[in-house]
Amino acid sequence: MQKPRIIISGGGTGGHVFPAIAIADAVKVLAPQAEILFVGALGRIEMDKVPKAGYPIEGLWISGFQRSLSLKNLLFPVKLLSSLWKARGIVRRFKPDVAVGVGGYASGPLLRVAAGMGVPCLIQEQNSYAGVTNKLLGEKVQKICVAYENMERFFPAEKLLLSGNPVRAAVAASVPVEEARKHFSLDPAKKTLLIFGGSLGAPAINEAMAGNTEFLQANPNIQVLWQCGGGHIEKYRNCATAQLPNVKLLAFIDRMDLAYAAADLVCARAGALTISELCLVGKAAILVPSPFVAEDHQTKNAQALVSKNAARMVHNAAASTDLLPSAKALLENESELHNLQQNIRELAKPQAAETIAKEVLKLLKT
Repeated sequence: MQKPRIIISGGGTGGHVFPAIAIADAVKVLAPQAEILFVGALGRIEMDKVPKAGYPIEGLWISGFQRSLSLKNLLFPVKLLSSLWKARGIVRRFKPDVAVGVGGYASGPLLRVAAGMGVPCLIQEQNSYAGVTNKLLGEKVQKICVAYENMERFFPAEKLLLSGNPVRAAVAASVPVEEARKHFSLDPAKKTLLIFGGSLGAPAINEAMAGNTEFLQANPNIQVLWQCGGGHIEKYRNCATAQLPNVKLLAFIDRMDLAYAAADLVCARAGALTISELCLVGKAAILVPSPFVAEDHQTKNAQALVSKNAARMVHNAAASTDLLPSAKALLENESELHNLQQNIRELAKPQAAETIAKEVLKLLKT
């Protein structure tokens, strides 16, 4: 096949979008002539990030079904029908040889239509607990790439491939710790804690920082690189914790490769992308799972690492009292810090994007 045509659909969060872009990049390395079209949800992060990565994208009018009583649910059937109709038009016009779903709002309608029209399909499930969209699609697709073991609980075992989660290549770049700390104007000699709640920020993690000024003041030998999220910067910019000499507050960190390189320990949410990045860079971590996501999948992601002594976990409700003391205890225990680093590094799958790309290209033959 001279010019394979591939649709990649999904998004809604960076945890879906960045792996999707990594898969597309890997496909282009293996098949430079491939034409790739993304299909996302209007108004979501993919509509901005995908074009910046150099790929065309079309948007569907779709959003999630609210689990609580909401007037938005009245529009859900209309949005779903609209998205199915538009997805059918996209598939007919683009004529894909393969369709790939990465989870998120848009992948459901697109993959359902593509599979129904006889297009070979592959889905990628990032989490240890499968999302609703992917569970519904599992019976209709030819291949399912997963990042965790025991996923036959959700999918037909014969379709599964343990590929890992694709991670942006730039994150794994090797940077000397002194250079990384200099970039953020940090002390090169101090133990360094990187703390963040994803690109949007996490209230519980931010409050754990803002409410522990005295604790951080009493431990000046520990410095903290704190990303609070763009929507929270005005709230925390002038708080007492942000004024401490051993705290560096940023709204957003563009160079996560440098942030990881600077850190001795990371405190973060337990999203699939964050965990995959931590595995790849081999950083000891304390995970604070968000309890507000579908099926509480972040807690299950974190537990999968904790069970292998590859990370520690602090529950969201206990973050304000337990997170920083737990971090201090770990930073002062070199042996345990080293064990966590070794164990989490063993879970890394640095070739995940290439592995999935090869599976996508195999489906061209079907």
